[in-house]
Formats: sequence, structure tokens, C-alpha cells
Amino acid sequence: MKGLVIKNTGSWYLVKTDEGKCVECKIKGNFRLKGIRSTNPVAVGDYVQIILNPEGTAFISEIEDRKNYIIRRASNLSKQSHILAANLDQSMLIVTVNYPETSTTFIDRFLASAEAYRVPVKLIFNKIDAYDENELHYLDGLINLYTTIGYPCFKVSAKTGEGIEQIQEELKGRVTLFSGHSGVGKSTLINAILPEQDVKTGEISTYHNKGMHTTTFSEMFPVPGDGYIIDTPGIKGFGTFDMEEEEIGHYFPEIFKFSADCRYGNCTHRQEPGCAVREAVKEHYISESRYSSYLNMLEDKEEGKYRAAY
Repeated sequence: MKGLVIKNTGSWYLVKTDEGKCVECKIKGNFRLKGIRSTNPVAVGDYVQIILNPEGTAFISEIEDRKNYIIRRASNLSKQSHILAANLDQSMLIVTVNYPETSTTFIDRFLASAEAYRVPVKLIFNKIDAYDENELHYLDGLINLYTTIGYPCFKVSAKTGEGIEQIQEELKGRVTLFSGHSGVGKSTLINAILPEQDVKTGEISTYHNKGMHTTTFSEMFPVPGDGYIIDTPGIKGFGTFDMEEEEIGHYFPEIFKFSADCRYGNCTHRQEPGCAVREAVKEHYISESRYSSYLNMLEDKEEGKYRAAY
């Protein structure tokens, strides 16, 4: 029997069969995917084959080929990855410039990983009702930067409902991953889009202006217009996985564009003479913040370990 994984609690999966029935499933035996060392071999958004048991539960026996997926380093010392979701049409990264602050390093790491796995990203800037004049000015600067690179940006307030209709339009007919730090208002945003869902929301902890984790597992919600939202737990750092040093620049579209003019084909855009990328940074064709995120990811590769990017 075939089905779609719509919820993952870590210990079991909820699979919606082609007949529309929801079945709780476990993984059969030692399930490992070829070439991926992952903490969760099955992800929300996966199409799977299941074998029903007499008591109404089932085993997942096979995962169908994925169109794509988004993956991150699992934890501080882990050599394993964590698959956030599979078979995506797009991802929406929920960003806040304060309460809590999302750093450009975190945004850029997420964007680079999505580029690596061929998932288009839209940036959703939430909590616009809460910002002062300086914060709104900074927000407009970020939107100008990312729109110029080619990432669509949206300003919303999940609290007041401003901008929500536009997001609802963008979700129609697509499977969309929602991601972001804890506390950026993902659950509030989903509740504004789907009032009947009543997704649990959390308070912002005053300690370090960080959000409290409210979603502890990934889940898929149908949205009007034949689309789906995949809600994931809030992410602290975004450790990139399985990227070669010389590949990282390929996942920054504007760095990749200028790198064609570098004197050396394998230029890492740090110290090499005749580097067109460093020249473009100097001339402000590439932003300092993006170049700094790129260097930060290169450091990852050198240290061979996970660095939480806040």
C-alpha cells in the first residue's frame, strides 16, 4: 500500500494512504538510505510503501525516490544529518529582525543549503507590527539585498494579519517547508493561514531573547488550493552538511556569477591574486554580510565540525 508521510514524532510516523486513511507506522528493521547517514531515514513529505499489520498499525517497507529534500547537520558532534522534509516545491524561511533576531549568517546558511538541494526559498519577514523605525529601516535593507540576489521577500504580521493573504496565494498548489528559529512566529503564522488548525504557540523567553521550542516534531497540514505546509521544530544553528570547500561558492548565486572571472578555476575567494569575487565585494556588488557568511561556511569545512550559526 502506498502513502504520504504527514507526521514524524521520532518514534513513529503517520502515513496518509492513497485511499485517504491515516495509519501509524514504524520502520521495518534497520532502515538505512544509500549514501545518507541520517538520524531520520524517513522524513515528512516522503512517499512510502507500507505493510499493514492485523492490529491496524503498519511498517514502512520502502521509500520512493525523492524529488529533493533539505538536510542539516544533526548536532554538535554528530557526523550524521537530519532531513527536515522531502519532496518540496519551495521553502519559506520565517525571519525576524528582533524578538528574536535572525542573523544574516543563519539566513545565508539556510539559503546555501536549499540551493545545494535545489529547493527554491522565499523569505518571510514576520512581526512587522513590533519594530521601531531603526528596525524597519534595517528590514528594508535586508529585503533590498535578498530581492536583488533573487530571493522573493514578504513582509507580514502573523499577529495583525497584515500580508497573510499574499502568503496564502504563494502556498496554493505547492508543498512548502516552513522553517526558522524558535520564537519567530511560525506557529502563529500557520494559525493565521489555517485558523482551524490551532497549532500550539510558545512565548519568547526573556533569557537571550530566544524562542521556546513548541513544535517537537515535523507535521504536514493541507492548505486551501491543493497545497501543503510542512511545519518543523525551530532550528537554533544550521550546520551545513556534505559540502566540499570549492562547492560552497556555487550556492551563493552572486558569488558564483563573479567567480567566472577569477584568475584560477579553483579559487576559494580568500587570498588568491586576481580574485574577481573579492574585487566585487570591494566594489559593493557582493554584500559584506554575504561574503562574511561564505567565509564562515568555509571555516566549517576547515574545522570539520558543526558551528551553530545564530
